[in-house]
Amino acid sequence: MESAQRIVSANGVSQAVRVAGPPDGVPLLLIHGNASSSAFWEPLLRRLPATLRVVAPDLRGYGDTQTAPVDARRGLGDFADDLAALLDVPGLFAAGARPVVVGHSLGGGVAMRLLVDRPERVAALLLEAPVSPYGFGGTRDVAGTPTTPDFAGTGAGTANPDFVARLAAKDRGAAGPTSPRNVLRATYVADPASLGEDEELLLDSVLSTATGDDNYPGTAVASPHWPGTAPGERGVLNALAPAHFRVADELVAVPVRPPITWVRGDADVIVSDTSLFDLAYLGSLGAVPGWPGAADCPPQPMIGQTRAVLDRYAAAGGTYREVVLAGCGHTPHLERPVEFVAELLALTGVRATA
Repeated sequence: MESAQRIVSANGVSQAVRVAGPPDGVPLLLIHGNASSSAFWEPLLRRLPATLRVVAPDLRGYGDTQTAPVDARRGLGDFADDLAALLDVPGLFAAGARPVVVGHSLGGGVAMRLLVDRPERVAALLLEAPVSPYGFGGTRDVAGTPTTPDFAGTGAGTANPDFVARLAAKDRGAAGPTSPRNVLRATYVADPASLGEDEELLLDSVLSTATGDDNYPGTAVASPHWPGTAPGERGVLNALAPAHFRVADELVAVPVRPPITWVRGDADVIVSDTSLFDLAYLGSLGAVPGWPGAADCPPQPMIGQTRAVLDRYAAAGGTYREVVLAGCGHTPHLERPVEFVAELLALTGVRATA
């Protein structure tokens, strides 16, 4: 399946969108994750049947979409509003289409927000290694209880400044663990060999990330609690912080509950109960000084939180399926494409091509 890029204006933002398949095909909306773009879906598109109508936008501040500011106080609402507006852009989907929505990582949180805001427009969700419905970091149990009143240890202040600087410089090198190339190899996948011939394309996608106070990582504020930083009100990492993104109760209460498939790898080091991006877990390893201990600041149980919320969703009348891929990291559609495509097509009702 070959894609073509279109530039459209929706929700006041100039958005770059990859489009593939016939306009009247079974609709599929692909939402990429943080520090990437719609280019991350290209390896998947090659494996999809031509009967699908695929729309894969670059989120604001990524790829070729306008570098519009992210108001973190709205959680991931700015991104979800952009996508909701795309649903009615003439020529992208058939009128009134209800796509299957696939969200990867941050995009999984955007997909949850879109379902909460526009449940009548979502046919099904596929959550690929999604952020917890309680946000990223700063919570202690499966109910999403805050570790501190200001959610210290989450948001923009947790970003590695060298990684941010290298993103801004479009650094393609492989010197040091914080180079974008090495972060891609070491954390996006469990085995860097799974990047294959697409590594340069995927690195281009990572390097398309807009940096700064209004985008990645955003602004930070000082905190009296360990590790001394709390989320600000601008930018992407703050939009992911539990101070601003907490959709668990809203997700359970949606009046229309489409089926959800949750696909994750058991070797994911980003979204995990032992996440290498959770300062509380890093503190427990001695990698961040001054950690106050598990009683005061336990690592976030990200997997347990998502499962608990989806159990509540099912108890309220919805359905979900959890698919765990052994030895797979944060990006199953790259690492285990056969299994991933099978789960995706099961939600669309489209048969795989020979």
